Amino acid sequence: EPHEIHLVSEMASAVSPVNQIKSCGACHDDPPELVDGYLTSEHGRALLLSGLADAPSCNDCHDSHRIVEVDDKRAPMSHEHSPEMCGECHSILLETWKVESAHGIAWEEGEEGPVCIDCHSSHAIQDPTAGPSRLHSPETCGECHEEFYTTFRDTFHGQASDLGFVTGATCADCHTPHSNMPASHSSSSVNPANLEETCGRCHEDEVNASFISFNPHSDPTSPEQDKAVFFVWLFMMTLLISVFAFFGIHDILWLQRSIVGKLRGEFNTTPFKDPRYIRRFSKVHMGVHLMVITTFLLLALTGLPLKFHGAPWAQVMVDMFGGIEVARFVHRLAAIGTFGYAAFHLAELFFRGFILGEKGMMWGPHSLVPQLKDIKDFLAYLRYFVYLGDRPAGDRWTYWEKFDYMAVFWGIMIIGFSGLMLWFPGFFTSFLPGWTLNAAHVVHSDEALLAVGFIFMFHFFHAPLRIETLPMDIVMFTGKMPIERFIEERPLEYQRLVETGELENYIVEGPTAAEKRKAYVIGAVGLITGITLAIIIIWTLLAH
Repeated sequence: EPHEIHLVSEMASAVSPVNQIKSCGACHDDPPELVDGYLTSEHGRALLLSGLADAPSCNDCHDSHRIVEVDDKRAPMSHEHSPEMCGECHSILLETWKVESAHGIAWEEGEEGPVCIDCHSSHAIQDPTAGPSRLHSPETCGECHEEFYTTFRDTFHGQASDLGFVTGATCADCHTPHSNMPASHSSSSVNPANLEETCGRCHEDEVNASFISFNPHSDPTSPEQDKAVFFVWLFMMTLLISVFAFFGIHDILWLQRSIVGKLRGEFNTTPFKDPRYIRRFSKVHMGVHLMVITTFLLLALTGLPLKFHGAPWAQVMVDMFGGIEVARFVHRLAAIGTFGYAAFHLAELFFRGFILGEKGMMWGPHSLVPQLKDIKDFLAYLRYFVYLGDRPAGDRWTYWEKFDYMAVFWGIMIIGFSGLMLWFPGFFTSFLPGWTLNAAHVVHSDEALLAVGFIFMFHFFHAPLRIETLPMDIVMFTGKMPIERFIEERPLEYQRLVETGELENYIVEGPTAAEKRKAYVIGAVGLITGITLAIIIIWTLLAH
């Protein structure tokens, strides 16, 4: 207002620090981030909320009467001058940055490189120690260091921070923000001589010589970077592709043969006339299986978001558990449950085999250990699938059930041990080299994908969703099977029970209506969850 001119030092002045925002914003409101960004910035909050009159406002950064375009070399905000402009308030940081940072040294020498406004922005400056700033910092650094950003994102630190793990290490934690020198420089925080101190800020009681040789930017697909980790990755990729290809072909052949068999009327579709049921699984075994389902689904739901941290659904799935911290806790709790049921099962086998003296625990028709007969059955089923033979007579266990069983043990050992290495890196690097942590990350991630994919695509097809037993096979949840179906599917076991006179010992009453409802509910929850995750995985892999 021409007749309301005040001294600049007066609060009522249109160009006082507080009123500058309204005065300048009257014209400079496009893009809106200019004003809105400042109002929500550290500078804006200090001025407007905390009442710090000396907090930077518009003319402190842009000058008052000598305002030029930001990209003009004369502008205080230009690449040439912005460090000095910011240094008027942040003088200690400026002096440190100029002599201890590769970025500052490059600026001093007139070279291109990031300056203050490149890392901190210009108007929306936020507290770099706050959660949102920490989580966003890798993207900021990645604008120049794209290769390192990619490798960082694919390690645990990057995956976790991508999902909101605020306390996880980001670029500035390891490289320091204003004293970042190349690793070859003696003062660099990532120089081998200084890594013990740098890593020890987070891993205080875990740091040792092997621990600090862990590569936080590992690229397992590069043989030049680390041959050992590369060969581990190559083995896991070969295993994953081989298993999926083998069972993919196997199940496609099975599916088409089942459809043809259904159309031909080869399977019994009429209600069973014999009311008798046979006990197939004990309550203990059903309980263990329920524990397997529960822990496996929890591990999948909390682990897959890390594997596919960049997918839009990953954060949603983590937020379902209340955030990455809770999901992390649930994942480890489910891992303990997995080790628990594995130990229980091994103890049961030992007790039955060595204490009770049961025969056939490790060999014979009652054993789940693969045998020569399983190879013969597999070849016979292949002939059946391509219409060159009859369906083989089933026994107590089929070859695919034995594969499922052995796969669980393989998975627990491989996923479990690699998971423990990532959980307790300090302990394992006390006797293992640091690259094994990089290898463990590869193994844990890829073996988990193999396990999840196999269970949700192939095991579901083999067990609860076979065409012969649609809509769902609930024997595992009730422990009981109609005797007519038992005779049809497992005639060899039935014949053996008859010959030994043990059949009556296994005859039980059929499941009640309530037991069936419970079985269908449990089965449906597991199937819907698993199939949904399988679809999400396939969609994400194809999109990637």
